[in-house]
Amino acid sequence: MSDPILREPLYTQPGHLLRRAQQISASIFHDEIGSRVTPMQYAVLCVLLDNPGVDQVSVAGLAAIDTSTAASVATRLEEKGLLSRRVDPANRRQRILTLTEQGRNLLHELNDAIERLHRRIFEKFSPQEEARFMELLQKLVDVNNHQSRAPLTAARPGPADGAAGNPVSDKV
Repeated sequence: MSDPILREPLYTQPGHLLRRAQQISASIFHDEIGSRVTPMQYAVLCVLLDNPGVDQVSVAGLAAIDTSTAASVATRLEEKGLLSRRVDPANRRQRILTLTEQGRNLLHELNDAIERLHRRIFEKFSPQEEARFMELLQKLVDVNNHQSRAPLTAARPGPADGAAGNPVSDKV
């Protein structure tokens, strides 16, 4: 029996369910990818694939992570030989990031694992349920982006054609 102090039981609270969903996703990511890269490192590599030669601060905005985390992730990826960092000649305080050939190859190698991860997450969903869930999850993220400590700061690509989708902000 629940204590009347709580208006909503823990297991029906959206924050708790979102944390659990992220926990499950991260566990499956680790199962499929192993220790090759972390989910955040993977996100940074994907951002660099789509935005070659972007500066480190922009990578943070495009991956929706804070700038200090982006810097430490970039350092670790550089140590693994997956990206290169160089001083921006136009702004010597800034670093320009570029995927290395090894980084591009890794992303290519991970495609099958990412597909397996996707299938595992949605294995009990019908195609319609998956599409609706993703639509609602994207809406939840988009309408609450401004509340994040590290908001997405650029338009996200559309799901079907890669064209510009809903602009979240035009700060980049």
